[in-house]
Amino acid sequence: MLTDQLTARRAVVCGSTQGIGRAVAEALASRQASVTLVARDEARLREVLAALPTAAGQRHDYVVADFTRPDELAERIGNWVQQHGPAHILVNNTGGPAGGLLLAAPMAALRAAFEQHLVCNHLLAQALVPGMQAAGYGRIINVISTSVKQPLPNLGVSNTIRGAVASWAKTLATELGPQGITVNNVLPGATLTQRHHSLLAARSASTGQAIDELEANMLRLIPAGRFGEAEEVAAAVAFLASPLAGYINGINLPVDGGRTGSL
Repeated sequence: MLTDQLTARRAVVCGSTQGIGRAVAEALASRQASVTLVARDEARLREVLAALPTAAGQRHDYVVADFTRPDELAERIGNWVQQHGPAHILVNNTGGPAGGLLLAAPMAALRAAFEQHLVCNHLLAQALVPGMQAAGYGRIINVISTSVKQPLPNLGVSNTIRGAVASWAKTLATELGPQGITVNNVLPGATLTQRHHSLLAARSASTGQAIDELEANMLRLIPAGRFGEAEEVAAAVAFLASPLAGYINGINLPVDGGRTGSL
C-alpha cells in the first residue's frame, strides 16, 4: 500500500540550516526519513541536527560544504557516500542570487550563480544517483522559483539560472524515469524566509519605498492574500519525496498562493 512515510529512506537536504531547507529537513524527518543536512555553517548544522525529530531506526547526520566551492562539495559528498552508503532522496536547495537588472549583472555573478545552482546540483546527482539506481527508488527535488514559469522583476540573474536548473531537471527526469527515479521542481512564491526579507530591504534601499508599501504591492498580486510559510513549501517537497508521488515526474510545482500568471 502506498504511503507518505519514508521509513528506511535516507534524504540529503541542502541549505538546511534555515528557511525552506530547514523546514524540508524537519518535514522529512517527521515522516521517518533519516536526514543528512548539508550547509557550510557547522555550528548551525549541529543546532538543526539536535532539533530534528528522531524515532527508532532514524540516524541523522550532516556534511559541511560550501556551494561556492563545487570541487569541495563533490569531494565531501563523495566521502560521505563511501562512509554511509546510498541516499534515496536529494533535495537541492541553495540561496538565490542577489537582485538586480540582468544587463547590469557582472559576468562573475552569472558564473557564480551557475556553479552554485546548476553545477552543484549536477555534482550531487552524479554522486547519489548510483545508490538510487541500486535501490530502485529515487527522488530528486529542486527548490527553485516561480520565475521558471514567469520571470520576476529585478531578479535578472536568478531568473536566468533558475530556468537553466528547470531544464536540467526535465532532461534528467526523462533519463532516470525508467529506473524508478523521479526529478521534480518545487517553485516557492513569496515565502516568509530570510531571503524574502533581504530582497525587500535591498529593494527598499534602491527605490526609497517603504518595506510595508512594497509588501502591500506584492500581496495585491497573490490571490491567497498572504505570504507563504516555509512549512507549506516543505509539505510539497515531502509529498514528492514519498512513494505516493512515484508517477509524478518532470514537473514544476508552484507553491505561490496562485500568484503565477501562467498554467
